[in-house]
Amino acid sequence: MTAAITVSGLVKEFGPSTRALDGLDLQVEAGEVHGFLGPNGAGKTTTIRVLLGLLRADAGHVVLLGGDPWRGAAKLHRRLAYVPGEVNLWPNLTGGEVIDVLGDLRGGLNAQRREELLERFQLDPTKKIRAYSKGNRQKVALVAAFASDVELYLLDEPTSGLDPLMEAVFQDLVQELRTDGRSVLLSSHILAEVEALCDRVTIIRSGRAAESGTFADLRHLTRTSVVVDTVQPPESIATWPGVHDARVHDCHAEFSVEPDDLSDVLGRLVELEVRSMITSPPTLEELFLRHYDEDIAVPAAETAEVVTVR
Repeated sequence: MTAAITVSGLVKEFGPSTRALDGLDLQVEAGEVHGFLGPNGAGKTTTIRVLLGLLRADAGHVVLLGGDPWRGAAKLHRRLAYVPGEVNLWPNLTGGEVIDVLGDLRGGLNAQRREELLERFQLDPTKKIRAYSKGNRQKVALVAAFASDVELYLLDEPTSGLDPLMEAVFQDLVQELRTDGRSVLLSSHILAEVEALCDRVTIIRSGRAAESGTFADLRHLTRTSVVVDTVQPPESIATWPGVHDARVHDCHAEFSVEPDDLSDVLGRLVELEVRSMITSPPTLEELFLRHYDEDIAVPAAETAEVVTVR
């Protein structure tokens, strides 16, 4: 399978003191939805601008749809659609006129698909752009993108300003793109959205890829949450290897456990005669926070390893 995007060792500097990308590696396979995660300033938008040919890389190797995005931007743009999180459009044109202009830049739109998307997004195309809310301006960009017959979608915070109902419509459309074999790079702060849509994910930190892989690949890095009720009080549970953040109340305990220690912990719980137990696999949010938790101040009261309620 040919990759839709291949980035290796990508470096981009702004002046002598700012290195936005510091050897970034990123690969998006053809036909996959790839999540691109990181806080503001991590380098996500800079990466997308390099992919669009709006910025020139200072070092590294970038291949987009088999071509060079810097030298072949004009041709490549007819094969991709881009939706930013902040959409600036012509205020005196109607929503429908803007959709058609953006579509013409990619060689035209599917008229039937355009009408279907206007209905699904509940967008009135006859209003002037200046009369639209932020959410409706975002819908204009989304309709123009999804009505285009392209191979690759670069989506940079695409649901910014949408209400939950429209976010659900967006997710349905991305699922349809995957079914149709299209490739999507989705940069988002909404972790639940990424987890619901993406086949693989790359977490970027300080201009480098901190982790990349499927959710199954990455979840081994995080802890499993356990809620358990036992016949015998689990008083010493906080001292067990691999157990963290234990909270004990009589015969009830809640804690997290390292993947490598899960089997041993479950064996010890059986000895205490388990009445009921719920285990929850690690979420993408937990994985994300694990890479950034050193930047988050934790109140002293929350650092206690055991809380016993009497």
